[in-house]
Amino acid sequence: MVSSQSCFFRKMVLFMCCRLLSLCILAPPGLGWYTVNSAYGDTIIMPCRLDVPQNLMFGKWKYEKPDGSPVFIAFRSSTKKSVQYDDVPEYKDRLSLSENYTLSISNARISDEKRFVCMLVTEDNVFEAPTIVKVFKQPSKPEIVSKALFLETEQLKKLGDCISEDSYPDGNITWYRNGKVLHPLEGAVVIIFKKEMDPVTQLYTMTSTLEYKTTKADIQMPFTCSVTYYGPSGQKTVHSEQAVFDIYYPTEQVTIQVLPPKTAIKEGDNVTLKCLGNGNPPPEEFLFYLPGQPEGIRSSNTYTLTDVRRNATGDYKCSLIDKKSMIASTAITVHYLDLSLNPSGEVTRQIGDALPVSCTISASRNATVVWMKDNIRLRSSPSFSSLHYQDAGNYVCETALQEVEGLKKRESLTLIVEGKPQIKMTKKTDPSGLSKTIICHVEGFPKPAIQWTITGSGSVINQTEESPYINGRYYSKIIISPEENVTLTCTAENQLERTVNSLNVSAISIPEHDEADEISDENREKVNDQAKLIVGIVVGLLLAALVAGVVYWLYMKKSKTASKHVNKDLGNMEENKKLEENNHKTEA
Repeated sequence: MVSSQSCFFRKMVLFMCCRLLSLCILAPPGLGWYTVNSAYGDTIIMPCRLDVPQNLMFGKWKYEKPDGSPVFIAFRSSTKKSVQYDDVPEYKDRLSLSENYTLSISNARISDEKRFVCMLVTEDNVFEAPTIVKVFKQPSKPEIVSKALFLETEQLKKLGDCISEDSYPDGNITWYRNGKVLHPLEGAVVIIFKKEMDPVTQLYTMTSTLEYKTTKADIQMPFTCSVTYYGPSGQKTVHSEQAVFDIYYPTEQVTIQVLPPKTAIKEGDNVTLKCLGNGNPPPEEFLFYLPGQPEGIRSSNTYTLTDVRRNATGDYKCSLIDKKSMIASTAITVHYLDLSLNPSGEVTRQIGDALPVSCTISASRNATVVWMKDNIRLRSSPSFSSLHYQDAGNYVCETALQEVEGLKKRESLTLIVEGKPQIKMTKKTDPSGLSKTIICHVEGFPKPAIQWTITGSGSVINQTEESPYINGRYYSKIIISPEENVTLTCTAENQLERTVNSLNVSAISIPEHDEADEISDENREKVNDQAKLIVGIVVGLLLAALVAGVVYWLYMKKSKTASKHVNKDLGNMEENKKLEENNHKTEA
């Protein structure tokens, strides 16, 4: 036991002497600088890179301080297979030395960037293999902070800061506009870069401040930044999220709008004028100029005209308050439509009167005019030189502007045509010869009431049968079978007058001339002339028959039998004569 310790002591003395004198340290041929790259927080693994000699006594690891002095951190005996770690605070519980003398350091730190040396010691020599450790830390994703709320054109202003933290080694920050690199430009692009190292973690924080002179071309343009750093596998770049800034620029043009947007404006509408500036932010107040008013009215970006009239037609303008020369204008036409109907309302006239009617239109454009009578469209305007009952009714003159929605006017005329009752009586014998139909045709307005009176004997088959009252006309008829000559009287009465007419009707056994049911006004005179001619002919024939009868009576006196026959014939002739005289009076 004593000899073993003595031997070990001698070896250590030999080793120290050789190390101090640097006379017996050997480096295997071909071994140069060796570098191990490790990520921050990972485990650093350093192989010894030396072939283990057969007469190996022990192996040790050390690192060198900046001044070159060694610090031993791990020892492993080749015989006892035991591992001893030196009392170095920064490596406490972080070291692991394997049997092949590979050293592992857990939880890599920036302070681990050193020159480590693996030492294998024999009785005769000391072999060394150095290893350089590099530690890398990927920085955080860059972020644009302290962003400007807005940028103003033609002004150099801070856009924001691009920050990337916890990097090792330090990285570089680059700014981009719409994906293109921004380079410093005097008066337009100013980039200020700075880096700070945490004294505890030795990690870097990089900050790049961008001052930028914006233009309108930067509207909606994305700005980004990136950090470029070195890692275990080489150079890498990480980009930030995009940032879009609100660009403020002055108003260069003013426009004016009419709301709500309509193709045409009519009287009574409400019109809102809206003034807009193309600046950002847009102007909030404007001056509005009304037609004929040189002074503007200060208002927000809208000005409302209520219940506009035709005199509101004209040019409307608006301008900036602080720059009146920047002005916009629009023309407004207020469409109107006037209608005057003369006469209008309810008008009463007598039949045969003349009634001039006029519908006068005044409009901002050509208007269409339509006449209606009792909801039926007329082809032309009504004109009454001589009123008839059928002219009565409800007339409407309606006009409209086709280009202006909802602009219509209408006036109405209710025409009442009054007239005293006029009577025309006709008679007609039934083809069977058993009855006669007497018709009383009546014209007048208001509607006359008809009353029949019969003088004589005979039965009334149908007391009254009336037709519809149309255009101031209707009729009433009765059917009789008179046993003797009778007189029928028709009485028509309204608020204006009472009219009476009579008609003699022969007994049913006596044939007589039937009259037409209706006689129009224009043919009334011709019918009367024809009646006079017929009466004249009948009277002539009666006189001729009378003369012939007298001659015949004188001739027949020679015979009693002939006389009787003659007397009888004469009696019949006298009766016929009376009947014809009655008919003549009636026709007259």
